[in-house]
Amino acid sequence: MKWSLRIGKLFGIPVYLHLTFLLLLLWIGIVSWQQEQSVRAGVEGVLFMAALFGCVVLHELGHALTARRYGIVTRDITLLPIGGVARLERMPEDPKQELWVALAGPAVNVVIAGVLYAFAGISPVVPDFSLTRGSFLDRMIMVNVVLVVFNLLPAFPMDGGRILRALLATRLEYTRATHLAAQVGQVMALLFLLVGLLTHNFFLGFIAFFVWIGAAQEASVVQMRHSLSGIPVRRAMVTTFQTLSPGDSLAKAIDATLAGTQRDFPVVDGPQLLGILLQKDLIAAIARRGPEITVSEVMQTDFEVVQPSEMLDGAFRRLSERRFSTAPVVSRGRLVGMITMDNIGEFIAISDALDKTKSLA
Repeated sequence: MKWSLRIGKLFGIPVYLHLTFLLLLLWIGIVSWQQEQSVRAGVEGVLFMAALFGCVVLHELGHALTARRYGIVTRDITLLPIGGVARLERMPEDPKQELWVALAGPAVNVVIAGVLYAFAGISPVVPDFSLTRGSFLDRMIMVNVVLVVFNLLPAFPMDGGRILRALLATRLEYTRATHLAAQVGQVMALLFLLVGLLTHNFFLGFIAFFVWIGAAQEASVVQMRHSLSGIPVRRAMVTTFQTLSPGDSLAKAIDATLAGTQRDFPVVDGPQLLGILLQKDLIAAIARRGPEITVSEVMQTDFEVVQPSEMLDGAFRRLSERRFSTAPVVSRGRLVGMITMDNIGEFIAISDALDKTKSLA
């Protein structure tokens, strides 16, 4: 994720801190200082927020390690002002697996709250379980309780929403279960927004926006994968395209871009596929170093390759997971086509139009 700083690794999973999180810590420190006019209060406010997000990291780690049991890799965990995000390569489509992965995060917070409560019970001081009063330990217990309750709300794509989908998917087709969970999530988003407006809570409004968009996107992606299942790549791939050589200048790539609609170019040396020149890399390189440098200096050498016989849903999933917009299609070591997110979308649109025509006939 852009504007993120790597702060370490946990169980082999990179952990990143989004720079906006530092702004949140600064804001918390200033607000805490203003309330009590004390540097100590400011420092305690920052430490409390850092501890809270430590619990969030452990929450996301619960998801990640449970997903690992099912062979699903977690690319990274990123701390954002609104919480943490564990970026899994894919979500399990087996309802039971998704259920356990979704439950693992809140379960971690239950364990943390239980351990802290047991420790608080040893203290001679009577606990005051509040988010705003009481000792540091008491507030941390309540924070974890709130994290459990909040994450279990059926607001897809939050944990509770994923639990709901997993339960629905045990009785319904996966796509239908996703749509129902997404609809419930969007209803929850509207409730968040309403409560946020009534209480003048900007943060709840922000969460409402996140939940609404996330639910719509998840439902859209699942619907797209369903539409692509059982269809081979060869039916949607582009077979008329231009290639570049590693020694070509970026000026030639500019000419090729302006001459047609192709955005990304395979880079070949004879029959051998060496890399791919993405439009975003081309533009960035021109702005930095000019059009005279060679394609080989800019091309991507780490890219996805698909087979013509591979199913479109699998190709789409791999491109989505790695956030690629294009992949060369290779058969027996020979470049035979290109598959892009754009032409996958066009294929779906045309297929839907043809289905409607058939239904009217």
